[in-house]
Amino acid sequence: MPRITNAVASRKRRKRRLEQAKGFYGSRSKLFRIATEAVDRSMALSYTHRKDKKRDFRGMWIVRLSAACKLNDISYSRFIEGLTKAGIELNRKMLSEIAIHDPEGFASIAKIAKSKATIAAKKK
Repeated sequence: MPRITNAVASRKRRKRRLEQAKGFYGSRSKLFRIATEAVDRSMALSYTHRKDKKRDFRGMWIVRLSAACKLNDISYSRFIEGLTKAGIELNRKMLSEIAIHDPEGFASIAKIAKSKATIAAKKK
């Protein structure tokens, strides 16, 4: 009985893994074993980095909002408290876009938030 190799399948598997490592530096894109380790690591880190990106963007929106709030004489935390009390359900991304592209509109939102936050502060 002839000996059956796994040549076609293993070549396909190696080719697919090296294709994933395309663009990596040096032997990380040429040698199968090193490419496998590099691809495994990059896949694991890409998952983590997608989560980090969401965190970074939220932080950026908060920084933008804080700066816009300071221009309207209200702190960021009082602004968010006032929005919650006023029942305005805009997320931080939309609020930061409004602050950049429509300062007058943001000023009116800040005014509403300021009035609601001060009412709550006076009750305490």
